[in-house]
Parts: sequence; C-alpha cells; structure tokens
Amino acid sequence: MKLGKSDLLLWVMAFISAATVANLWYNQPLLGAMAETFGRAPAVLGRVATLTQAGYAIGLFFFVPLGDLVERRRLIVLLTVAVGLALILQSSAPSLIWLEIAAGLVGLTTPIPQIILPLVADLSDPAGRGRAVGVVMGGLLIGILAARTIAGFVASWLGWRMVFRGAALLMLIVALLVRRFFPISHPHPTNLRYRQILGSLWPLFRTQPELASAAMTGAALFATFSGFWTALTFLLRKAPFHYSPEVIGLFGLVGIGGASVAPLAGRLADSGDPRRTVTMALFGSAISMAWLLLAPRTVWAIIIGIVLLDVATQSGQISNQSRIYSLSHTARSRLNTVYMVSYFVGGAMGSGVASMAWGFLGWPGVTAAGMGFLALGGLAHHWGYVKSKPPSASQTGQG
Repeated sequence: MKLGKSDLLLWVMAFISAATVANLWYNQPLLGAMAETFGRAPAVLGRVATLTQAGYAIGLFFFVPLGDLVERRRLIVLLTVAVGLALILQSSAPSLIWLEIAAGLVGLTTPIPQIILPLVADLSDPAGRGRAVGVVMGGLLIGILAARTIAGFVASWLGWRMVFRGAALLMLIVALLVRRFFPISHPHPTNLRYRQILGSLWPLFRTQPELASAAMTGAALFATFSGFWTALTFLLRKAPFHYSPEVIGLFGLVGIGGASVAPLAGRLADSGDPRRTVTMALFGSAISMAWLLLAPRTVWAIIIGIVLLDVATQSGQISNQSRIYSLSHTARSRLNTVYMVSYFVGGAMGSGVASMAWGFLGWPGVTAAGMGFLALGGLAHHWGYVKSKPPSASQTGQG
C-alpha cells in the first residue's frame, strides 16, 4: 500500500497528528489562569509546560522505538486511550502537584505523531516522501498552534479544566479513526529485542553524523520556539496588554500560516540538499528573535515575529526529518526516536530557561535565551556539514 498525493489516509494521518500533538500545548495559554486557581506566580506554572515536554521526550524514548518491533496500529490505539485517561486526571487536579504529575503523564503518552511519521515514510514512494511527511507535519504544526486558540476560547467560556475534558473526548474519537482507517502495519523484520532496540539508539547517534547534526539543530530550533510561546503568555497577561486566555489563544492562529510551508519544505527536501533549508531556518529564527527584542512591543510587532519564527521552525523540522528518514529504511522509528527525543528535550529546556529568564530579566532575557540556543544550533549544523562533507579530490588521490 502506497500513499498518493490525494490519499484520504494521508489526510486522516495529518488530522490525527494535529489532534494528538495538541495535548502538549493546551496548557500554554492557560498558565496564567491556572496560576490564579492555585494561588501561585505565573512563572512557577511554567513548570507545567516544561514537565509536559519532558514527559513527551521520555515517551518518545520508550514508545516510539516499539514501531520497529510491534504492530503500529494497535500501539497507537493503546497510547490514545492512555493519554485520554491522563487528560481526565489533568482536568481534575486538586492541587499544583497533581497538575504537574498529570502534565508529565500527558506528555509521556502523547508520542503518537512520531509513531505515525515513520509509517508515512514507509508507505510513501521515495520520490514523494518529503511531500508526504510535509503534509502530516503541516497537520502537526496546525495542532500545536490551534491548541492555544481552542484552549483560550474554551477556558474563557467554561474554565480551563473543561479544555482537558474536551481533549479526552477527542482522544476517543481519534482511537476510533485509527481503528477504521489505519492499515495493519507490521515492522520490518529484525532480530533485535526491545532492550537491544533501546540500546541501539546511542550508537545510531554516535555513528551517524547526519542524524546527530539534525538532532542538535532541531533541539535548538524547538528550544527557541517553545521558550517563546511559553513566555508569550506571561508577556500578554501584563501591561500594556492585560489579555485574557481567550485573546492570548488567538495568537496561535497567526502561526498557523507557517503550516502552509510544510509541503513546500518537503518538496525542497525531495529536490535538493535539505541541509540548505535548515541553514535558512536557523537564520530565520535568529532574525525573528532579534526582531522581537528590538521592535516596539506592540501587537503587530509580535505578530510579525510569530510568523517569522513559525515558518523557520517548520521548515527546519521538515527538512531535518526528511534527511534522517533517508538514512535507513529498517530503523526509521529508532532514527525518529533519536531525533524527536533531542527535539523535545530542547523544547523542555527552552520552556524552562525562558520561564527563568522571564523571572530575572523579563522579555529581553527570553529573546536572549532564544538567540543563545540558536547559536549552539548553528555550531552543531556547521559540525554536521564538516562531518558529512564528501572527500575532496586531493583527499582521494584524484585530480
């Protein structure tokens, strides 16, 4: 079975990726409202976003490699049910500690899109793999950004707890869609056991410079992205804005335009060296951080910064995943695990550092932290170019 350009399954996969990844991001526009519920400073609630992403990184490490070992449709259904239960716990949290525990569990059980993406790569022709991955990644980005808008509206009308109850109901619908549309997908034959699968992740990172470079640049890009969106809630809650969760959530709609670059980035990855797109993504993110630091602190300046940052982050993500899927067709789930664990470790670090930077230095500290992450990403990207550079004629004795 191969995915075509207009295949219904491809678009169902994109929707399910959007619906499930949204679980990680509902809490961001709600941090101020949750802080008021539990009587804590907003910066303290930054831990909720950090724990969600840290839990996701752990879930990526332990669950995504199973895609190389067990039947994927069943695995996705089980995880969907599990995250639904975690969302119910989050909606009922009686204290901050329970909210934090539930946030970690939601992250732990949400790595569903990263099990779907290697399946997309398996079901796609090599010539169209980047585009297919781009379509699903476009859905994923829409889920990340629309989650904020949905959460803001629901919280303003029904309270923040109802956001997570509605998300739990959506997970039931997703489980039914997976059972209805997804093919039974057994992994490529392997003699490895689960412990050996996990043990092979570090050697993959150590021996594949292309993978290591993609993982580190992806982590830097997502640290900047996640830190920005976490701290944006704090910025928009205070003077001169004083926005409600409903209005803060609307800013997520601005970034959805970035999803439109996903198929384009996928086609660029199919037709040329995706590392060039990653270079442009790093520069684009750096420009957005500089703009957000130096431009007047107005709504329109923030909107311009959001568009620049989201387009750059999305382009880098698509290109990085396209390049790692080409490294091995038998280990795509493991390659994706290494990449996405690094990616969301970066996201958790970005949220944590941005929350601390906000507490000490305010918005300039947040943007400076983003620039620092991008500088590290640029170094990793240059290292990857050097390590993956083909030998010159003089090195091979030719010429």
